[in-house]
Amino acid sequence: MKVKFNYGIRTYSGTIDEMTFESCNKGKLCLGHKHVKQALTENNTHMGAIGKNLVAVYKAAATEYKADLKTYDTRRKAETGKNPNLQTNAFGFFVKLMFAWAKTDPTHIDLTAITVSDIVTRDADVRTVKRAVTAAYLPSISNYADLNSDIQ
Repeated sequence: MKVKFNYGIRTYSGTIDEMTFESCNKGKLCLGHKHVKQALTENNTHMGAIGKNLVAVYKAAATEYKADLKTYDTRRKAETGKNPNLQTNAFGFFVKLMFAWAKTDPTHIDLTAITVSDIVTRDADVRTVKRAVTAAYLPSISNYADLNSDIQ
């Protein structure tokens, strides 16, 4: 439904009480609808568990490994001509490579329970950024050979 505000307010985006408002046409139009809270599904719970575990694995990773991911991010932005202020970061690339690795063997790689020691024990290609790029878990950049710090 179209919404009209008083007191000189032209448009609003957000939720107030039981209504969700959306600003359209560069602030010339405001639409509103009843706010519906979505029910949590099994997939929401599963993805939440994966996210929490990947944060724990990233925190447990070696500082040099995280520095290599940051260096990879910086080099990739420079090479692709992307805005250096673009909101990519080392953790985002870590999540990307972990999901790509899990896709290679979904029956044996469980991202809800994986640990740094599991990665080392399996001698996985995600142990170093160099091996992750070589295995195509991360997009290739021209200068990645020196990004070989181990995750442990």
